[in-house]
Parts: sequence; C-alpha cells; structure tokens
Amino acid sequence: MIVRTLADAEKSARCVVSENWESVRLLLKGDSMGFSFHITTIYAGTETPIWYQNHLESVYCMDGEGEVETVTDGKIHPIKPGTIYVLDKHDKHLLRAKTQMKLACVFNPPLNGTEVHDENGVYPLDAAEISD
Repeated sequence: MIVRTLADAEKSARCVVSENWESVRLLLKGDSMGFSFHITTIYAGTETPIWYQNHLESVYCMDGEGEVETVTDGKIHPIKPGTIYVLDKHDKHLLRAKTQMKLACVFNPPLNGTEVHDENGVYPLDAAEISD
C-alpha cells in the first residue's frame, strides 16, 4: 500500500514549480500504478500553452475559475469547481486561470516526476524519475 500526504509531498522533490503553476505529484511512474496523479495549482492571471503529445490527461477542477481553449477549433470551455475536462486526443490547448485554480490531474502514461512543458507545451516521455 502507498500512503502519502499532500502536505509532505509539497515539501519534497514531488513538488515541481514553473512560472505559471506548481504540481504536487502524489503518484508517479515509479509507483507502478499505470497512471500518475497530481494536485496542480494554476496561478491567477496566467495562460499556459499545453500540448501533451506523449500523454493523455484528465483534469478535475476543485477550486477557482478559468477556461480551456482547444487550439484546433478555438472552442472555449469554462472551468469551475466540479468541472472535468479530458484531453483524450492529445489536444493542443490553452489553459487560462481567471483566479488561482486547484486541479486534480491524472496522466497516462504516468509521469516520472520532473517533467515541465517544453517550448511546444509538451512533457517529454523520458524525464528523470523522482525517488523517495
């Protein structure tokens, strides 16, 4: 059994911080669950271009408000608590936070732990692993 607390993970290498967000990676590839699970905070007033070419992601909004825009068709979807959006086609998108947003995210295949978006908004497939 794996037991971790968000508070402990926030104080460890499992907390990855970028200019627009911080992601606390509670489950990773090394946990051998077949997916990774993260609690991500998106900072208010930011826009993040994302394109998960190597991963599928589902995102559940727990707190805050924003929107996600799919680049291919320009559709804008409001995000608020209780909303899930699923990037099931490696959708290139823009994530905008009107207020600070707290999101629960699941990735398949699982992340190794140190991933940050490259210049195209992509997470690499072979990032360094975080070990406890």
